[in-house]
Amino acid sequence: MPFWKRALTEMELAQSLRSSIIYPPHRHPLPLAILATVKMSAQNSVGIQTLLDSEREAQKIVQKAREYRTKRVKDARSEAQKEIEEYRKQKDQEFKKFESEHTSGNRKAEENAAKDAENKVKEIKEAGKKTGDTVIEELLKAIMDIKPEVPDRVAAPPRA
Repeated sequence: MPFWKRALTEMELAQSLRSSIIYPPHRHPLPLAILATVKMSAQNSVGIQTLLDSEREAQKIVQKAREYRTKRVKDARSEAQKEIEEYRKQKDQEFKKFESEHTSGNRKAEENAAKDAENKVKEIKEAGKKTGDTVIEELLKAIMDIKPEVPDRVAAPPRA
């Protein structure tokens, strides 16, 4: 039985204890009313005392029910927090596993790309070593040997 239903049942029990005291109805004729009043005042003081005792006991029951409910709420919160932490750890592990599986492919691709780039740089440097001297000579020759030529546009101006 869930704790809130138990608390409700205990509260109902406390209320029924309060209402269980039944005062006797007046069945005697009027002349006996005085005798009945004296008897009733004695019974009422005992009844009042019983009522007060019952009410104190009901308050104790209600207080215990409240304490129990408060304890159960705290326990439920702590259990929920534990479940949340376990779920978070599980999802973190799943993410790390997923990440490690998928980033290993990226690492391989990066390593392959780095190797390809190094090979291309080596090829370019080798080509530069082989033909570098001739390229420099041709650049110097082009700079040093000036052959001025008039562009076709400038050579023949349009006639109007």
